[in-house]
Amino acid sequence: MNNPPKELIKEWKRYLLDRGLPSVLVTQYITYIEKISSQKLPVIFEMEHLAALIGIKYYELNKMIHNQNAFYREFEIPKRTGGVRVISAPYPSLQLCQDWIYQHILKPDKLHFCAHAYIPQRSIITNAKPHLNTNALLKMDLKDFFPSLSINWVVNVFSKLGYSNNVAYSLAALCCLDDGLPQGASTSPVLSNILLLNLDKRLYKLSKKFGLNYTRYADDLAFSGNYISHKFSGIVTSIVSDFGLTVNQQKTKLIVGDKQKIITGISVQGTHLSIPRKTKRLIKQEIHYIRKFGFLSHISKLKIKNPHYILSLEGKLRFWLQIEPTDTFAKDSLGFILDLKIG
Repeated sequence: MNNPPKELIKEWKRYLLDRGLPSVLVTQYITYIEKISSQKLPVIFEMEHLAALIGIKYYELNKMIHNQNAFYREFEIPKRTGGVRVISAPYPSLQLCQDWIYQHILKPDKLHFCAHAYIPQRSIITNAKPHLNTNALLKMDLKDFFPSLSINWVVNVFSKLGYSNNVAYSLAALCCLDDGLPQGASTSPVLSNILLLNLDKRLYKLSKKFGLNYTRYADDLAFSGNYISHKFSGIVTSIVSDFGLTVNQQKTKLIVGDKQKIITGISVQGTHLSIPRKTKRLIKQEIHYIRKFGFLSHISKLKIKNPHYILSLEGKLRFWLQIEPTDTFAKDSLGFILDLKIG
């Protein structure tokens, strides 16, 4: 924690005294300012002050804090594993507030090295690499991930930074919906990693005790090593429950031996990351039919109605090359698809 510049504190002291505040109250304010400023965070006294910092009207900010549901729209997107995921997207005015909080307050500099989602220079690739060439892989999933992260936890995050109770609650309310983190808010990803810092610490220590590797990508937990006891998942479940979270037991999988091991869409079987065999087969099939029958005939025959189909196929090939940059089929196919787009 750094000491705030003396000139800054003097400036605040002059400002408060000029407003006619008694010296006892000025001393209390200065203590508050020093604590916040030492972390290079914006000083916020109350909601009118926050509204001015963000650049919106106070009555509008007040409505967002006390009636969050009126500032979200919901829609569903299909999950890769089946079912749908509900996205709660904030309206532009609330999005502005969340972006400001993210940029000025939620600095992701105290996150655990085992967390890989929503962090610059980390990805599904860095999440998968520690599990390469291992005999046993345990995959577990946290149920209802974002909504399960309580607003009380979020209030505590802002309180620990030094903000007063009313400011901490108001900041948390701007980041939450129905007393949890909404999937769709720009603040939810970084808050999830901040809130699960202690969980990551405990699971990492547990893994080291059992000689295992551990990574977390959002709600996906992965453990790997030479041997994983069938009782290990029960210990993890117990630790997770200590944090008020629940493991989705239906998605818990222990894979041992030569069976294909896949983490967040990437195969970690062997010494190098690769695309799963099934994924490669499906992509090769699509490319084969497009080359054989032509693009228009292919989408007509399969009744493909997705207007972004060719972009989707391009994305799959780029992802393949990101994982296996020397694969000649993926390189040639990407060139073929790009030529189709131009043509």
